[in-house]
Amino acid sequence: MFRYYCLNPISQMGLDQLDENYVSTDKAEEADAILVRSAKMHEMEFAKGLKVIARAGAGVNNIPLERCAEEGIVVFNTPGANANGVKELVIAGMLLAARDIIGGINWVQEYEEDGDIAKITEKKKKAFAGTELQGKKLGVIGLGAIGVLVANAAISLGMEVYGYDPYVSVDSAWRLSENIYHAKTADEIYKDCDYITVHVPALEDTKGMIDKNAISLMKKGVVILNFARDVLVNQEDIVDALVSEKVGCYVTDFPTKEIVGVKGAIVIPHLGASTEESEDNCAKMAAAEVRDFLENGNITHSVNFPDCDMGVKGEGQRVTILHRNIPNMLGQFTGLMAEKNINISLMTNKSRKEYAYTMMDVDGEISSEVEEQLASVKGVLKVRVIRSM
Repeated sequence: MFRYYCLNPISQMGLDQLDENYVSTDKAEEADAILVRSAKMHEMEFAKGLKVIARAGAGVNNIPLERCAEEGIVVFNTPGANANGVKELVIAGMLLAARDIIGGINWVQEYEEDGDIAKITEKKKKAFAGTELQGKKLGVIGLGAIGVLVANAAISLGMEVYGYDPYVSVDSAWRLSENIYHAKTADEIYKDCDYITVHVPALEDTKGMIDKNAISLMKKGVVILNFARDVLVNQEDIVDALVSEKVGCYVTDFPTKEIVGVKGAIVIPHLGASTEESEDNCAKMAAAEVRDFLENGNITHSVNFPDCDMGVKGEGQRVTILHRNIPNMLGQFTGLMAEKNINISLMTNKSRKEYAYTMMDVDGEISSEVEEQLASVKGVLKVRVIRSM
């Protein structure tokens, strides 16, 4: 029996994926798994029995990843589960920037009690005239799950689309429209595009990537869209660019004290994944990841350990070992098994930077003594023996 704790409200459609072998607890210290959305976890202390944290969403800035790794806690996210919801809001953002829809609506509301509103409208509507998206150049920086959907949708709208991602995955490449021009550098997008949207994670080399230097390369009146992370855009530089009208419009899903109220900024209250469908999809994926890890030891979409899959566990026992990626770890594991006369029928090992993961299906029983000896090997973070439920 596994216990799970929800740090935020999680879609019931996702929780329904957890069968009778899972029970909810209102005490985090009792949990084998924690499901979370946006709650901050950096100050939390984790119980020794906690095995997995699943983030129902893509961003994991709210989770102390390195500390979790050191404590042998696997952290999952749900990439792509909310991609369509974000894509649709990006398209909406482009339309809001192209046509002064917000200004027009606000103007109409000011005249809501005027009996001649229809007549006045015909005289005043030219103040809210805009441009069309068709024929404009859109630059998409980051061709992951969301970027690919945005790029393909923009092609359908008649836009000329430039895509840039030096690390594009094979899966994304297959899903990308053949009509998209592959830019060789981000500078190429900065120089050529009327609209620029960023869809990259917040890493050391991407934080502040849209700064005064990048903006200086852009067309006057360019529209910049940021539905990925607030830190990708230097806040002071984007405010200066809006005030000088170098940037015609900045559409962001991340309110900050610097950008709220600035003319030319359309600030949305982080609604990208706030759809019923996105929340359901994220919760279902998170629940599936938790189940596969707890029941089979498989890791899919981890952000602090390597992905590793050895299929559904059979009737025997499966040993899983989270450890440091240092020499001779496998030799020590297999040597100990040989010493105890335990046959390994199947084994796999994957590494990711400084951490690694080993899975072994064995014939016979793993005693608590053997489990303790494996755990005592220098460099081992956590050992778990998955027995029949």
